[in-house]
Amino acid sequence: MLKKILIANRGEIACRVIRSAQRMGIATVAVYSDADAGAPHTLMADEAIRIGPAPAAESYLVVDAILAAIKESGTDAVHPGYGFLSENAAFVKALGKAGITFIGPKADAIAAMGDKIESKKLADRAGVPTVPGYLGEVPDPDAAVKIARDVGYPVMIKASAGGGGKGMRIARDDESVREGFERAVSEAKSSFGDDRVFIERYVETPRHIEIQVLADTHGTVLYLGERECSIQRRHQKVIEEAPSPFLDESTRRAMGEQAVALSKAVGYVSAGTVEFIVDPARNFFFLEMNTRLQVEHPVTECVTGLDLVEQMIRIAAGEKLQLTQDGVQLNGWAMESRIYAEDPVRGFLPSIGRLTGYDVPTDVDGVRVDTGVEEGSDISRFYDPMIAKLITSGSDRAVATARMAVALDQFYVRGIAHNVRFLR
Repeated sequence: MLKKILIANRGEIACRVIRSAQRMGIATVAVYSDADAGAPHTLMADEAIRIGPAPAAESYLVVDAILAAIKESGTDAVHPGYGFLSENAAFVKALGKAGITFIGPKADAIAAMGDKIESKKLADRAGVPTVPGYLGEVPDPDAAVKIARDVGYPVMIKASAGGGGKGMRIARDDESVREGFERAVSEAKSSFGDDRVFIERYVETPRHIEIQVLADTHGTVLYLGERECSIQRRHQKVIEEAPSPFLDESTRRAMGEQAVALSKAVGYVSAGTVEFIVDPARNFFFLEMNTRLQVEHPVTECVTGLDLVEQMIRIAAGEKLQLTQDGVQLNGWAMESRIYAEDPVRGFLPSIGRLTGYDVPTDVDGVRVDTGVEEGSDISRFYDPMIAKLITSGSDRAVATARMAVALDQFYVRGIAHNVRFLR
């Protein structure tokens, strides 16, 4: 088993990983920027090491700074959380050269799935259905119009290196294709440093449903049911739940088997998520694969009874999964609300400042709160404005929903604007 894990992240996900590692008897090392000195994740860990100034580009995204912290602490493994370096193949290779275990997939799988054009080609070769479209780089607006006409309107123009809704435009005619192409290319270049875009048919009234997979180094690949993430704002997830209220058992099984097939095709190891778009007739199409732990993983943990971080650690340590596909049981229902420091009244602008008051619900059955702040914490302009994830579970969807409503009413945040009332 691994002896010491450095968490190359911050906030609630760093706290989340530390809890599981410590429960397993594994020592933990936190890293922090100047903005996070004294943050909850640094106090929870057994050790904490400064890695640079507040901007992520000068701290959490600096591979050499993370490697120096690993060397200083004598760490033998790294968990990346999500975001930052979690899907950086070069970082994984650097860890491998240093003899450090990466708690996640192999660099080749990250690279293959990180490029949306190449991942769709790989899915197509693996027999996984993809949204009809042009699986190649679109060179200019004229080519974009020709491709869109061939694919059939409406279409979605998407950045190959995209994520989080950036570099995406829906187009319903030639004029909007030209405009959308220029904007998608510009946004992709500024957000990802990669201006490649591709075009696919836009699925009307889609459901966003994703399959959680778990794969060990001994050839076992399992799917752990699905999460529905269709409630979004500007392509950003707001409410997630497991299972999906839309799927039937046969569709769930078919999607799970396709997710496993794709994972095997790319030689996947660790926890990962295969995302699908599902149309009103329950036809499903591969969207992308996230080669990391998802923000919404707690709802899967609630309905399966599994600790996904623990499973990732055990897989990285070379252990076999002590679970078979038939042994995966989904029990009850779970929901997650993302609580952000943002102002719904002012167009959801981020809000920064000090948490002068902060209290989370503790006396509601079936409630879990994953957070990385406390009363007195500063919400910085340098990082994602998520304050906490509020997760509720129960015997069915109605119970989980009712508990979410009560828990949101009990959530107390002062000093900054927030979206609790909007979520309620």
